[in-house]
Amino acid sequence: MANGTVLLALRQDPLGGGVSAEQVRRIGKELENRGLELRRAADARDARAMLQTESGIAAAVVAWDLPRPPAAARAENARESSGAPRPATGVAVSDRGDAGGTRAELPTGGAEVLDRIRHRFKDLPVFLLMTDSSDHDLEHLPLWVSETVVGYIWPLEDTPAFIAGRVATAAHTYLREVLPPFFRTLKRFDDAHEYSWHTPAHSGGVAFLKSPAGRAFFDYYGERLFRTDLSISVGELGSLYEHSGPIGEAERNAARVFGAERTYFVLHGDSTCNRMVGHYSVTADEIALVDRNCHKSVLHGLVVSGARPVYLVPTRNGYGLAGPVPPTATTRAAVAARITANPLTAGALSSQAEYAVVTNSTYDGLCYDTVATASALAPSTPRLHFDEAWFAYARFHPLYKGRYGMAVTADTLPTRDRPTVFATHSTHKLLAALSQCAMVHVRPAPRAPVEHDRFNEAFMMHGTTSAFYPAIASLDVATAMMDGPQGHWLIDEAVTEAIRFRQAVVRTGRRMSAAADRPDWFFGVWQPDHVTDPTTGTRIPFADAPATLLTTEPACWQLEPGAPWHGFRDLTDGYCLLDPVKVTLTCPGVTATGQTQPWGIPARILTEYLATRGIVVEKTDSYTTLILFSMGITKGKWGTLMDALMDFKALYDADAPLDRVLPALTERHRARYRNTTLRELCAQMHEHLTRGAFINALDEAFHTLPEPVHPPRHCYQQLIRGGTERLRLADAAHRIAAAMVTVTPPGIPVLMPGESLGTPDGPLLRYLTALEAFDRAFPGFGSEAHGVTTDPDTGDYLIECLRAPQTRPQ
Repeated sequence: MANGTVLLALRQDPLGGGVSAEQVRRIGKELENRGLELRRAADARDARAMLQTESGIAAAVVAWDLPRPPAAARAENARESSGAPRPATGVAVSDRGDAGGTRAELPTGGAEVLDRIRHRFKDLPVFLLMTDSSDHDLEHLPLWVSETVVGYIWPLEDTPAFIAGRVATAAHTYLREVLPPFFRTLKRFDDAHEYSWHTPAHSGGVAFLKSPAGRAFFDYYGERLFRTDLSISVGELGSLYEHSGPIGEAERNAARVFGAERTYFVLHGDSTCNRMVGHYSVTADEIALVDRNCHKSVLHGLVVSGARPVYLVPTRNGYGLAGPVPPTATTRAAVAARITANPLTAGALSSQAEYAVVTNSTYDGLCYDTVATASALAPSTPRLHFDEAWFAYARFHPLYKGRYGMAVTADTLPTRDRPTVFATHSTHKLLAALSQCAMVHVRPAPRAPVEHDRFNEAFMMHGTTSAFYPAIASLDVATAMMDGPQGHWLIDEAVTEAIRFRQAVVRTGRRMSAAADRPDWFFGVWQPDHVTDPTTGTRIPFADAPATLLTTEPACWQLEPGAPWHGFRDLTDGYCLLDPVKVTLTCPGVTATGQTQPWGIPARILTEYLATRGIVVEKTDSYTTLILFSMGITKGKWGTLMDALMDFKALYDADAPLDRVLPALTERHRARYRNTTLRELCAQMHEHLTRGAFINALDEAFHTLPEPVHPPRHCYQQLIRGGTERLRLADAAHRIAAAMVTVTPPGIPVLMPGESLGTPDGPLLRYLTALEAFDRAFPGFGSEAHGVTTDPDTGDYLIECLRAPQTRPQ
């Protein structure tokens, strides 16, 4: 079994043959004798391809005079590189060691490979092979080369065994030190093959071997998983509760990498992180400012703490997408007015909020200028929590500079009232960690110190003493993957592929229009129509913009105030940015400004079809669907999606029978969809969704908040003690909700516990009644309504309400 892989980026006929070539062959043989696998590249193109795909390389030997590919291939590489993952606009490197210029400025193929290595790997040992034919000696090499390599090889000046020994030692050291602290210790403990005398009872998986089902389970996952599922009793691995040993070292390493003063590993997802931070930051009858576009776990934190919420209302566009809380709503005066107007604050301990929570980025990829947001909210709260469940990667790409919670520091916001900032990450969502793995990052400010021992009490209340060690290891490894240039490289690859897909969709639609051989429509992408090159001031169609511009210039993704493509009101320059890796496909039917079109294709029908092709999207709204471009994206993956979109268009244009397009759905609901075509179903659903009453009720329901009557904790107490009942919408007027109601689409809470459902003809009940009617009209396409149950016999919506009569708390 190989003990590592060494890249040999040498000429096909190294050193021109003869004695020197034989010496290089002997060096390679010596490396193989030391258990190393060799991967050879004959020119710079092959070497770059290996570096792109081979993350397990433990060392590299690169010839300075490595050939470049032929001119035609080099031109193709240059075109490819215009969108290839790069840490900066150019690739040439000056003697200062920073990037700038163009690829042509790198003097040799070997220089190209070295440049790729230093932007792809952290601390990979690289040896530069020098020959008599090389036209550079050490004095003439660019200074950045010495910063990249760990040594030089002149093949004829030492023995093959000695040279191979140097490379092998460096490779083995790298493989040992590349492991982050907890995973390294866990692996060493597993390699020791010690008996288990503690929990869990499966004892390294042995118990599973005593049952047929257990044996199948053991064989499926493999022995190593069970051998590393250990107990807190293993002291040498440290304690998650005490943050000691290798676990504490891993948390401190994560704090460094993610830019926090302190980081906590959490094993029950970002939901637990949110409850933990909320429980610590605010107590009973204190005021919390809460982004209305929040996750339900934030509400659970309010229930646990007993806080009194005052909601900040986000903007909303014509597609139904939730935007940011507008800057006009975060000023001191606006917050004070909202607190004063809220009936729940009359019984609060103070008129000032102790805690604020903002969703960043939103589900649809809208990111705040966090420094500006913290500055705006600082006069109103000493603690600010950014729920960044979908945004753990932000620190590792320049597009997101200043857009994440840990960017708020004493340097970026040097004011006395700077708030303490918490950022909660669902690490597993868009970084490489196991499910449920999350982190809390903390950057305290003097006005609201975070004493570790106090915060740790909240941590222990929401944590577990039975930690799953492979999960902890995955958080440790996720951190290591982001450390150094490789973190940028990984995120930039996802950004680049997302941009390629975005441009491909627009270009495909443009080609269809130009061909004029089929109906002139295709799906769109929610993004700017044009971007501006800041160096020239030239406006460029998005589809034609260079990939290097779109991957490096944040201004291309900022929501310009009043721009019709995004449809949000009341924004300011630079306040909000669209995350390129969260791609929202748009369907014909409505626009971002809310204009309805004569015909349309509701997105629910599209995503139902995509599911038949094995493509499951992240979220579906009325006329949009969200796709995530994570680190696992490939051209083949998004090419499959493009093919499915093209096929759907062909089926729609041909007015295909629905039982051909959605056979399983048609079979389940034959009475409703028998003899219906795809185009007919789209027309029926479009007419229903764009009906005036439906749209008006939807807008009012999300812009006009229900009247708050009770704090969330009171409602939970009643729910547990039988003080609630389920009511049909027709009977729910003026009643008080006992649970959150969130409808997807659009995924924003329309009703919080303790809020009144209002009058029978009010916006909330009119909207919920319209949704109920939609579900009846289109079985199989129903809305996902959390907090609402459906009567299986009648299809009526049922809402959990407090029992009458209701009185306000004193």
